[in-house]
Amino acid sequence: MLSTRRSRIRAAAATGMAAVVVALGAVTFNASAQEVRGHSDTNPDLAPPPGSTKIAEVHVQKGTQTYTCTGGVFTGTPSTPEARLVGQGGPFHHFAGPSWQSEHDDSLVTATRIAAGPASPDAIPELLLGVNSHTGSGILSPVTHIQRLNTSGGVAPTGACTDGEKASVPYSATYVFWAAP
Repeated sequence: MLSTRRSRIRAAAATGMAAVVVALGAVTFNASAQEVRGHSDTNPDLAPPPGSTKIAEVHVQKGTQTYTCTGGVFTGTPSTPEARLVGQGGPFHHFAGPSWQSEHDDSLVTATRIAAGPASPDAIPELLLGVNSHTGSGILSPVTHIQRLNTSGGVAPTGACTDGEKASVPYSATYVFWAAP
């Protein structure tokens, strides 16, 4: 049955293709499961509502968190983001509000914190945010939740400062935009 070289090559190719199909199925299944969990295996409090649909996932190309000195310290004061986000669905501009605006269609959302992950001494916390306003129509129109994940940097400087002084600290993160069912 596999007596010729050509038969053996075809059998090996079919076996190889079957392995690829099984592997792709596993990857697709795992990716779908990851989407349902909302990319937050470590903290379920940061997951969007079950059944949410991912609208876009973008990464900070260049970003800062800016702190204003109050009472002689930067720590404990709110920060103002300024970032360009790129990736699937982007680019977006992230700025004070906090606000996110599509650079393609000008749709805009603002959001407030629902939950925060544990803070690391060298990174701003991961967040789940709930959208509280929409402007315009476009890619961000259906968005109800935003996750800030995989954070690095952006922590307020320590030490004394002069009231009113500003410090812009570079950071990186992944933002995932979700529409609730």
